[in-house]
Amino acid sequence: MHNMANIDYTKIKTLLVDDVALNIKVVEKMISPFKFQIRTASNGEQALKAIAEEQPDLILLDLMMPIMDGFETLQRIRAGEAGDPNVLILILSALNSEKDIIRGMNLGANDFITKPVIMQRLNNVIEKHLQEKFKD
Repeated sequence: MHNMANIDYTKIKTLLVDDVALNIKVVEKMISPFKFQIRTASNGEQALKAIAEEQPDLILLDLMMPIMDGFETLQRIRAGEAGDPNVLILILSALNSEKDIIRGMNLGANDFITKPVIMQRLNNVIEKHLQEKFKD
């Protein structure tokens, strides 16, 4: 990992939001090279609580979840209902229709990665966005 912006990735707080425990494990493994501080939530409601407790720097958000789906979660974060409304949010979803991607981006996602997630793409996208966000 080339570290152009001199970001200390170990200080980056990351919230993984997915209702499928296996998906969380897979993504945790994929992003393990960054050594982020990771918290998890299994639906949007839990995610909003977690954000209110401790502001993440990065949120990896699934869309299809019970109780509160990713679209609503995204909308509520961007509306300032939990923590920093400008937090970096990347959608990771099996929904891959143009309509869903456009909706996610319009609601304020910084990027949209379709599942099955390709590790190299995920890590490149994360790195790119973190460097933009923290380029002093």
